[in-house]
Amino acid sequence: MRFEDLEVWKRAARLSTNIYQHFSDSRDFGFKDQITRSSLSIASNIAEGYERIGEKDRIRFLNYAKGSCGELRTQIYIGTQIGYIDRQVGKLWVEETHELSRMLYGLMNHFRKQG
Repeated sequence: MRFEDLEVWKRAARLSTNIYQHFSDSRDFGFKDQITRSSLSIASNIAEGYERIGEKDRIRFLNYAKGSCGELRTQIYIGTQIGYIDRQVGKLWVEETHELSRMLYGLMNHFRKQG
């Protein structure tokens, strides 16, 4: 299976795209850089893990992606509190990071059982 076929990768890439678009005009370059990089890291680590040979590497990179979900969720909470992100949009993004984390956890368990 290719990473491009994974629903979790598609959703992570879509979330990253939404975040990049949302912050395209932001003048707070530090915050913008941090939140866009953490969002990009989720899909990127899924892809990198799938391009590696061996289940241990795959699981390790899926775990990195899961960690990036937590990092991004924190930044969404802060961005909402300081008024950079509309509360409703922030709520949707937080829910999506929770769902991505669950999907990644399930995928890691799948590979652990195979190994």
